[in-house]
Amino acid sequence: MRSGQDLELVHLTKRYGDTLAVRDVSHVFHKGSYVCLLGPSGCGKSTTLRMIAGHEAVSDGAILLDGQDISALPPAQRGTAMMFQNYALFPHLNVRDNVAFSLRMKGVDKPTRHKAADEMLALVDMTQFADRLPDQLSGGQQQRVALARALVTKPKVLLLDEPLSALDPFLRIRMRAELKRLQRELGITFIHVTHGQDEALALADEIVVMNNAVIEQAGPARDVWTAPRTEFVARFMGGHNVISLDGQKVALRADDVRLGQTGLPATVTAVEYQGAHVALTSTTQSGEEVLALVPETTFFATPKNPGDAIALTWDEGRLHRLLA
Repeated sequence: MRSGQDLELVHLTKRYGDTLAVRDVSHVFHKGSYVCLLGPSGCGKSTTLRMIAGHEAVSDGAILLDGQDISALPPAQRGTAMMFQNYALFPHLNVRDNVAFSLRMKGVDKPTRHKAADEMLALVDMTQFADRLPDQLSGGQQQRVALARALVTKPKVLLLDEPLSALDPFLRIRMRAELKRLQRELGITFIHVTHGQDEALALADEIVVMNNAVIEQAGPARDVWTAPRTEFVARFMGGHNVISLDGQKVALRADDVRLGQTGLPATVTAVEYQGAHVALTSTTQSGEEVLALVPETTFFATPKNPGDAIALTWDEGRLHRLLA
């Protein structure tokens, strides 16, 4: 159900000369949801985010927030805030003044803006670093400051452009939990651009998959993962095989493929031990590649090697028919 406080894109289009970066995109982002815009580089997700923020002009269409068309408003008047990929902190300002900067630009007096900045630093667990300069902080700490700075204006929508890409893998997972906690605590809409499927699945209430300037599929994270609508979504989300059966393309999860006595004939091409399961890649007689994730105890009871002939089987109910 649509509420007045949702963010809505209405036939949104962005052209750069003859190039269509975003083509006629319509979508409703529900208030208080964590949404991930997911897709490969160049699919239009960052351009969409920048149009919502007001950092890119809209070629056609409208952006509505609380029922008001904000597409012609300057960034500071939209009710949105953006956290950039490179954090963009001012090197000569300490942490507190970085966080308070946008309030200073709005003419808010020093005690009031510092109080607001300190509240935000407490929220992201950075109080003890308030007097430090950005270059005295680690990457993860700089990210928290950038987050506090984006949140200090109390936006209705927080826009995050690949916010975890600069962090090492361990810190990335920690910050995912932090972002989810903050979003739940604040109850505001987060729209987070990523090309990482794991990141989107871990964070999002809703995943919006973009490809070639359009939305290919949108829905709850679990639905997009378990029921991809197109071959692109099935392949991009990973964990699925796309095979042709009776002239129809179907998606089949790799963990639903079993080795049987009878079934689709195939030849093993690669075997990779991955701990809890073994990733077994095979090629069918028609030349299609099929990945099976076999529980390690099952695999080692009857091990297979590259070159071995096998039969692939699955429950028919696990096949998922794709749109042409």
